[in-house]
Amino acid sequence: MVKRGKKYRALASSYDIKAFHGLDEAVNILKKSDFKFDQTVELHFNLGVDPKHSDQMVRGSVTLPHGTGRKVRILALCKDNAVQAATDAGADFAGGAEMVQKISEGWLDFDAVVATPDMMAVLGKVAKVLGPRGLMPSPKAGTVTPNLAQIIKELKAGKIQYRVDKGANVHTPVGKLSFSGEQLRENILTVIDSVKKNKPQTSKGVYIKSLTLTATMTPSVRLDIAITR
Repeated sequence: MVKRGKKYRALASSYDIKAFHGLDEAVNILKKSDFKFDQTVELHFNLGVDPKHSDQMVRGSVTLPHGTGRKVRILALCKDNAVQAATDAGADFAGGAEMVQKISEGWLDFDAVVATPDMMAVLGKVAKVLGPRGLMPSPKAGTVTPNLAQIIKELKAGKIQYRVDKGANVHTPVGKLSFSGEQLRENILTVIDSVKKNKPQTSKGVYIKSLTLTATMTPSVRLDIAITR
């Protein structure tokens, strides 16, 4: 059993953890968390899909109106002149096969990966490393493109990517606890809208089965599913 600190336990005892809460109420609960660092706020979905079937995969990207509040370290996988162009656009790291080799050796000091189409064959070597971490570039997410400059700027501005995991869950950052309630609300509703639009056509029944909101050092707050309608 995980031993929780006094601040965590105090917050957990301040509200009904089994009840469903409105969005504004949930944000206000998290904001009572008393830590000296700016915690990341995350939204967690449980979806009515079966990720074992390729036609029920949920994957997408969306730009948060108020950004994520954190510095995003971007790795651009590309060749020749595209390396300098990616660096000029703001990529923190850029290169070709040598970067893929570093990843295969355990290097993972980045938060997002973008790539040009001509790098996909080489990228297959580290798909098992990047995929489970949600870092594998894909054309659908817009992170495989000949125009790396555009996607790099979008990611720096607050564009996030999400993907359903094996348990039919989606986890996404939606800002920082220092954001205003309205900023968090707009970011959260933007993510919910994006996930709804990416509902697979083969998904039947209830699509968004549950939603929870949490921050780095807080317990989860269950959200009233009515906010998704």
